[in-house]
Amino acid sequence: MSLYQTGLILSQLLLLIMTHSVATTSIYDEIQAIIGTDVGDRGMKSLIVPGDLELAAKTLGRLESPSHIIVLSGFPCCVNESPPTETDGPPGTYAIARAAAAFGHDVTVITDECNAAVFAAALNGISLPENCGKITLETFPSEFTKDDEERFTKYAKLCRLLISCERAGPGKDGKCYTMRGIDMNEKGLIAPLHRLVAETNCKMISIGDGGNELGMGKVIEHIINNPKIKNGQKIGCVMAADFLIAASVSNWGGYALAAAAALAHVGENTSKDDRRASIRKWVDRCLPTEEDEISLLDRCVTAGCRDGVSGKMENTVDGMPLETSLTCLRDIRKAAYLDSA
Repeated sequence: MSLYQTGLILSQLLLLIMTHSVATTSIYDEIQAIIGTDVGDRGMKSLIVPGDLELAAKTLGRLESPSHIIVLSGFPCCVNESPPTETDGPPGTYAIARAAAAFGHDVTVITDECNAAVFAAALNGISLPENCGKITLETFPSEFTKDDEERFTKYAKLCRLLISCERAGPGKDGKCYTMRGIDMNEKGLIAPLHRLVAETNCKMISIGDGGNELGMGKVIEHIINNPKIKNGQKIGCVMAADFLIAASVSNWGGYALAAAAALAHVGENTSKDDRRASIRKWVDRCLPTEEDEISLLDRCVTAGCRDGVSGKMENTVDGMPLETSLTCLRDIRKAAYLDSA
């Protein structure tokens, strides 16, 4: 091989390395890094699928408008309480719903009947941008009546994008478990909302933080083999999402998807000045403010929502003070803004 050929090969290799480096330090990767710090030390880093946040963001941010989007949520892990609803889930769910509505879509948030009071409180008083789509709430019981089946079928046919955020997902035996291995189906808390995965004809985006959430089947082997996830073989959800967003706290994944979808909605074929203005406009339309989140979580707790780790009715999430989540929201907004600099 001549020196020229050797040099040419080395130049091509260098170009590939540089291209790969640029690709792996995209704004989407930066946002994923913010939500994937594993602050709870639960081993969630092994559940991250590189590139899926970007693909999910482009799927939501560039979906033809108006479309009908369904956001599934509800993880009634406080099984001996009424309501059994935890604070991780409603904030992230409504951040996604806000973003989807900001793009002009109509959004239906669907959860179990046992979570109705908390999710209704979250929706009542929610701050939304001007000229956006509608957000409505539907709840279903653990056992469907004929009327429930008809409602369910109606929404399945309407759905053009299915998103789940901290939604309980079935393990290999078809039951949904808490991280402690408690069977929530046995308690009569879980509606069979996972049926929408098969009964809709669209892509699915899922957000989770522990391995037992709907959509986590995409990384089931990582869940089973992760020493930090106890009972992974039992609790791991076997149903896979098209795009999976793993986060330290599922609410954070909702913030990340909302911000990333705003960036994807703007696109890249605009001038620098236009892009800067558009990014700030769409990030502000899609992302809730810190004041919005404090108010929303206060409403949820007043309705009986509890921290899933401490079991207390307080505005903490997964055993962490609210300020930790607000810092994450702040960091995501800052990263998105910097992409317009």
